[in-house]
Amino acid sequence: MNNWNWKTENEVFLQNSIKRCRDKKIVLPTFKQLKDPKSIPSKIQNKLENIDLNELHPLNLFRINWRNDVNTGKIGGINYLEIPKEITGVKARIIGLCGKYFPTGAHKVGATYGCLAPYLVTGRFNPDAHKAVWPSTGNYCRGGAFNSALLSVHAVAILPEEMSKERFDWLKEIGAEVYATHGCESNVKEIYDKCHELEAKGDEYLIFNQFDQFGNPIWHYTVTGSTIEDLFNQIKKDGQRLSGYVSATGSAGTIGAGDYLREKFPLVNVTASEALQCPTLLLNGFGAHRIEGIGDKHIPWVHNVKNTDSVAAINDEHPLRSLRLFNEPEGKQYLSGLGVDETTIGRLADMGISSHSNLISAIKQAKYYEYNENDVIFTIFTDSVNMYKSRLEEMTNDWGKYSIKQAELDWNIAIKNQSIDYFKELSYYDKKTIHNLKYFTWVEQQGKSVEELNAQWYDENYWKERFGVVPEWDKLIEQFNDEVGIENTL
Repeated sequence: MNNWNWKTENEVFLQNSIKRCRDKKIVLPTFKQLKDPKSIPSKIQNKLENIDLNELHPLNLFRINWRNDVNTGKIGGINYLEIPKEITGVKARIIGLCGKYFPTGAHKVGATYGCLAPYLVTGRFNPDAHKAVWPSTGNYCRGGAFNSALLSVHAVAILPEEMSKERFDWLKEIGAEVYATHGCESNVKEIYDKCHELEAKGDEYLIFNQFDQFGNPIWHYTVTGSTIEDLFNQIKKDGQRLSGYVSATGSAGTIGAGDYLREKFPLVNVTASEALQCPTLLLNGFGAHRIEGIGDKHIPWVHNVKNTDSVAAINDEHPLRSLRLFNEPEGKQYLSGLGVDETTIGRLADMGISSHSNLISAIKQAKYYEYNENDVIFTIFTDSVNMYKSRLEEMTNDWGKYSIKQAELDWNIAIKNQSIDYFKELSYYDKKTIHNLKYFTWVEQQGKSVEELNAQWYDENYWKERFGVVPEWDKLIEQFNDEVGIENTL
């Protein structure tokens, strides 16, 4: 095993987790099964047909993948949406994986499983005593609360007070203990401070910090990265190449899929997206913004900065404009006039605010590199408009009723005339400058070592070892399930 990682820490904790899963009839999916859901045992796949996607049912753990058919309940094709050139105005194909079709309606539940499962199967988590703390700028704490509820574990959600009303309402409904910290998406330090405050109260609080937990990018490397590879091979046309991958940095989990894609497509350009109002990667900057859920003002410990080729900073007004354009009746009417087919228009609600930011970043990438019809860009549509209907109401109240004229303005400003301003191609030393920012958050404030910080940059095996741990984790998950002993009784 890798010496940095996984051995049984506490046999009592491990046995408590085994008993809890036996009592709750929980079988843990392997990472391999989530990567290739067709490999999930057929008897489990068949049972999923009668279970609602968002039901608190233990078998919904097997739906923490990108291939859920919500119409039949079965494991199906990959959930994706291609945004046509009639909207984007660029020749390159832009395709987003859709997080709406995960339990909780957001892909972040995958990251929480990537963090929680290794703790369960190695005795690091005690369901009889620990409270699971999920620090978040949005959807991560939703996923953590969902998985905690399945285990009947006390969940603690920490997120900024300015996040959408829908998030807070859902967390309260599921029974999570909720802490609303000061500020908005870019106020991450306040989240860390609340974590330290809880830890100081005693050992009962166990922090699953997505910003330094390698289970977060490992899940995306394994599941999201391989899904994009499969999708590209499925939809590519003769002569087309996988040219770009775009992801908001956030907790640096989703962008970890870029490490997988680099291995399969060495020339892929990995673009990190952030808000122009808080240009941490672009300018070592700071500030507040309205692109919910992406987190800023620091570089996550789990971000392999060497694998990031460019940065796109997005004016936070633009995703809000396109959110209205894609969802208001007048906006849909305008898009229809551009020649967008009705099926695509009907699916644009699959995109939430950060999804729009990723789309706009992909347009910037296509324009900067002058991509053509042979170039395919992949990005992530993390959640849907269902998380932001209150934001649409707020914009109507603040900006006035929507109209065809406003739709034309929004399309031209946010999409058609999107420029390559605030897009930066990173040199070696640009990347090193960004990487070095980790020192101030993680070494000075959070107790990481300078030695490991340097290893992340200089040690060629550092990231390979971490992304390569999945076969070991899967063996432990299989052993754990054998001890639980219920899989054959399902």
